Amino acid sequence: MKKIGLACLVIFLGFSLKAIAQEEVPPHIKDHITYPVLDFHPFVGVMPIQDPALMYDSTLDYKVVLDLYGRIRDTTAIHQTFLEVARTYNLGIATGVPAEKLHIAAVIHGGLVQAILNDQEYQEKYGKPNPNLEAIKLLHEVGVKFYVCGQSMGFLNVKEEDISPLIHPAISAKYSFVSLDQQGYTYLNISN
Repeated sequence: MKKIGLACLVIFLGFSLKAIAQEEVPPHIKDHITYPVLDFHPFVGVMPIQDPALMYDSTLDYKVVLDLYGRIRDTTAIHQTFLEVARTYNLGIATGVPAEKLHIAAVIHGGLVQAILNDQEYQEKYGKPNPNLEAIKLLHEVGVKFYVCGQSMGFLNVKEEDISPLIHPAISAKYSFVSLDQQGYTYLNISN
């Protein structure tokens, strides 16, 4: 029985990964998915839910700090973590949170620092324009704040002038999370 379940999971993941690789949403989603604000990629959308629980509470400010790490696997595509940042923003709006009450901070560290290189540095390293910069710009325009781990930059020999000017270097990712937690931000790991 376990082998059948595992085989079904592998088949499902195979089809799911194929759809993601082709940047197409599966047919059963295509006619239903919505894009409350950001719509720069098929996978930043939100599935509507009939009479959902835990909708917007006007007594709260919604503060979320997103943990972004990983490495670049496809130098021509927007990194999946930036898609998740956009989807998190869209989910907040879909929950009914007004934009002025939705505060998202994204902390970038590890090998993902390579994904925030400015276009010149990215082209020198990978031979093509940085596909992440437009997503970062659109996210910045809706109020997402980006921070990068200075320790990761140092270890990877990436200088501040090498990265997008929309990203703010911090001493470390660890203490960025501590500081933002003290300011009331809820931690979400979207890189797994």
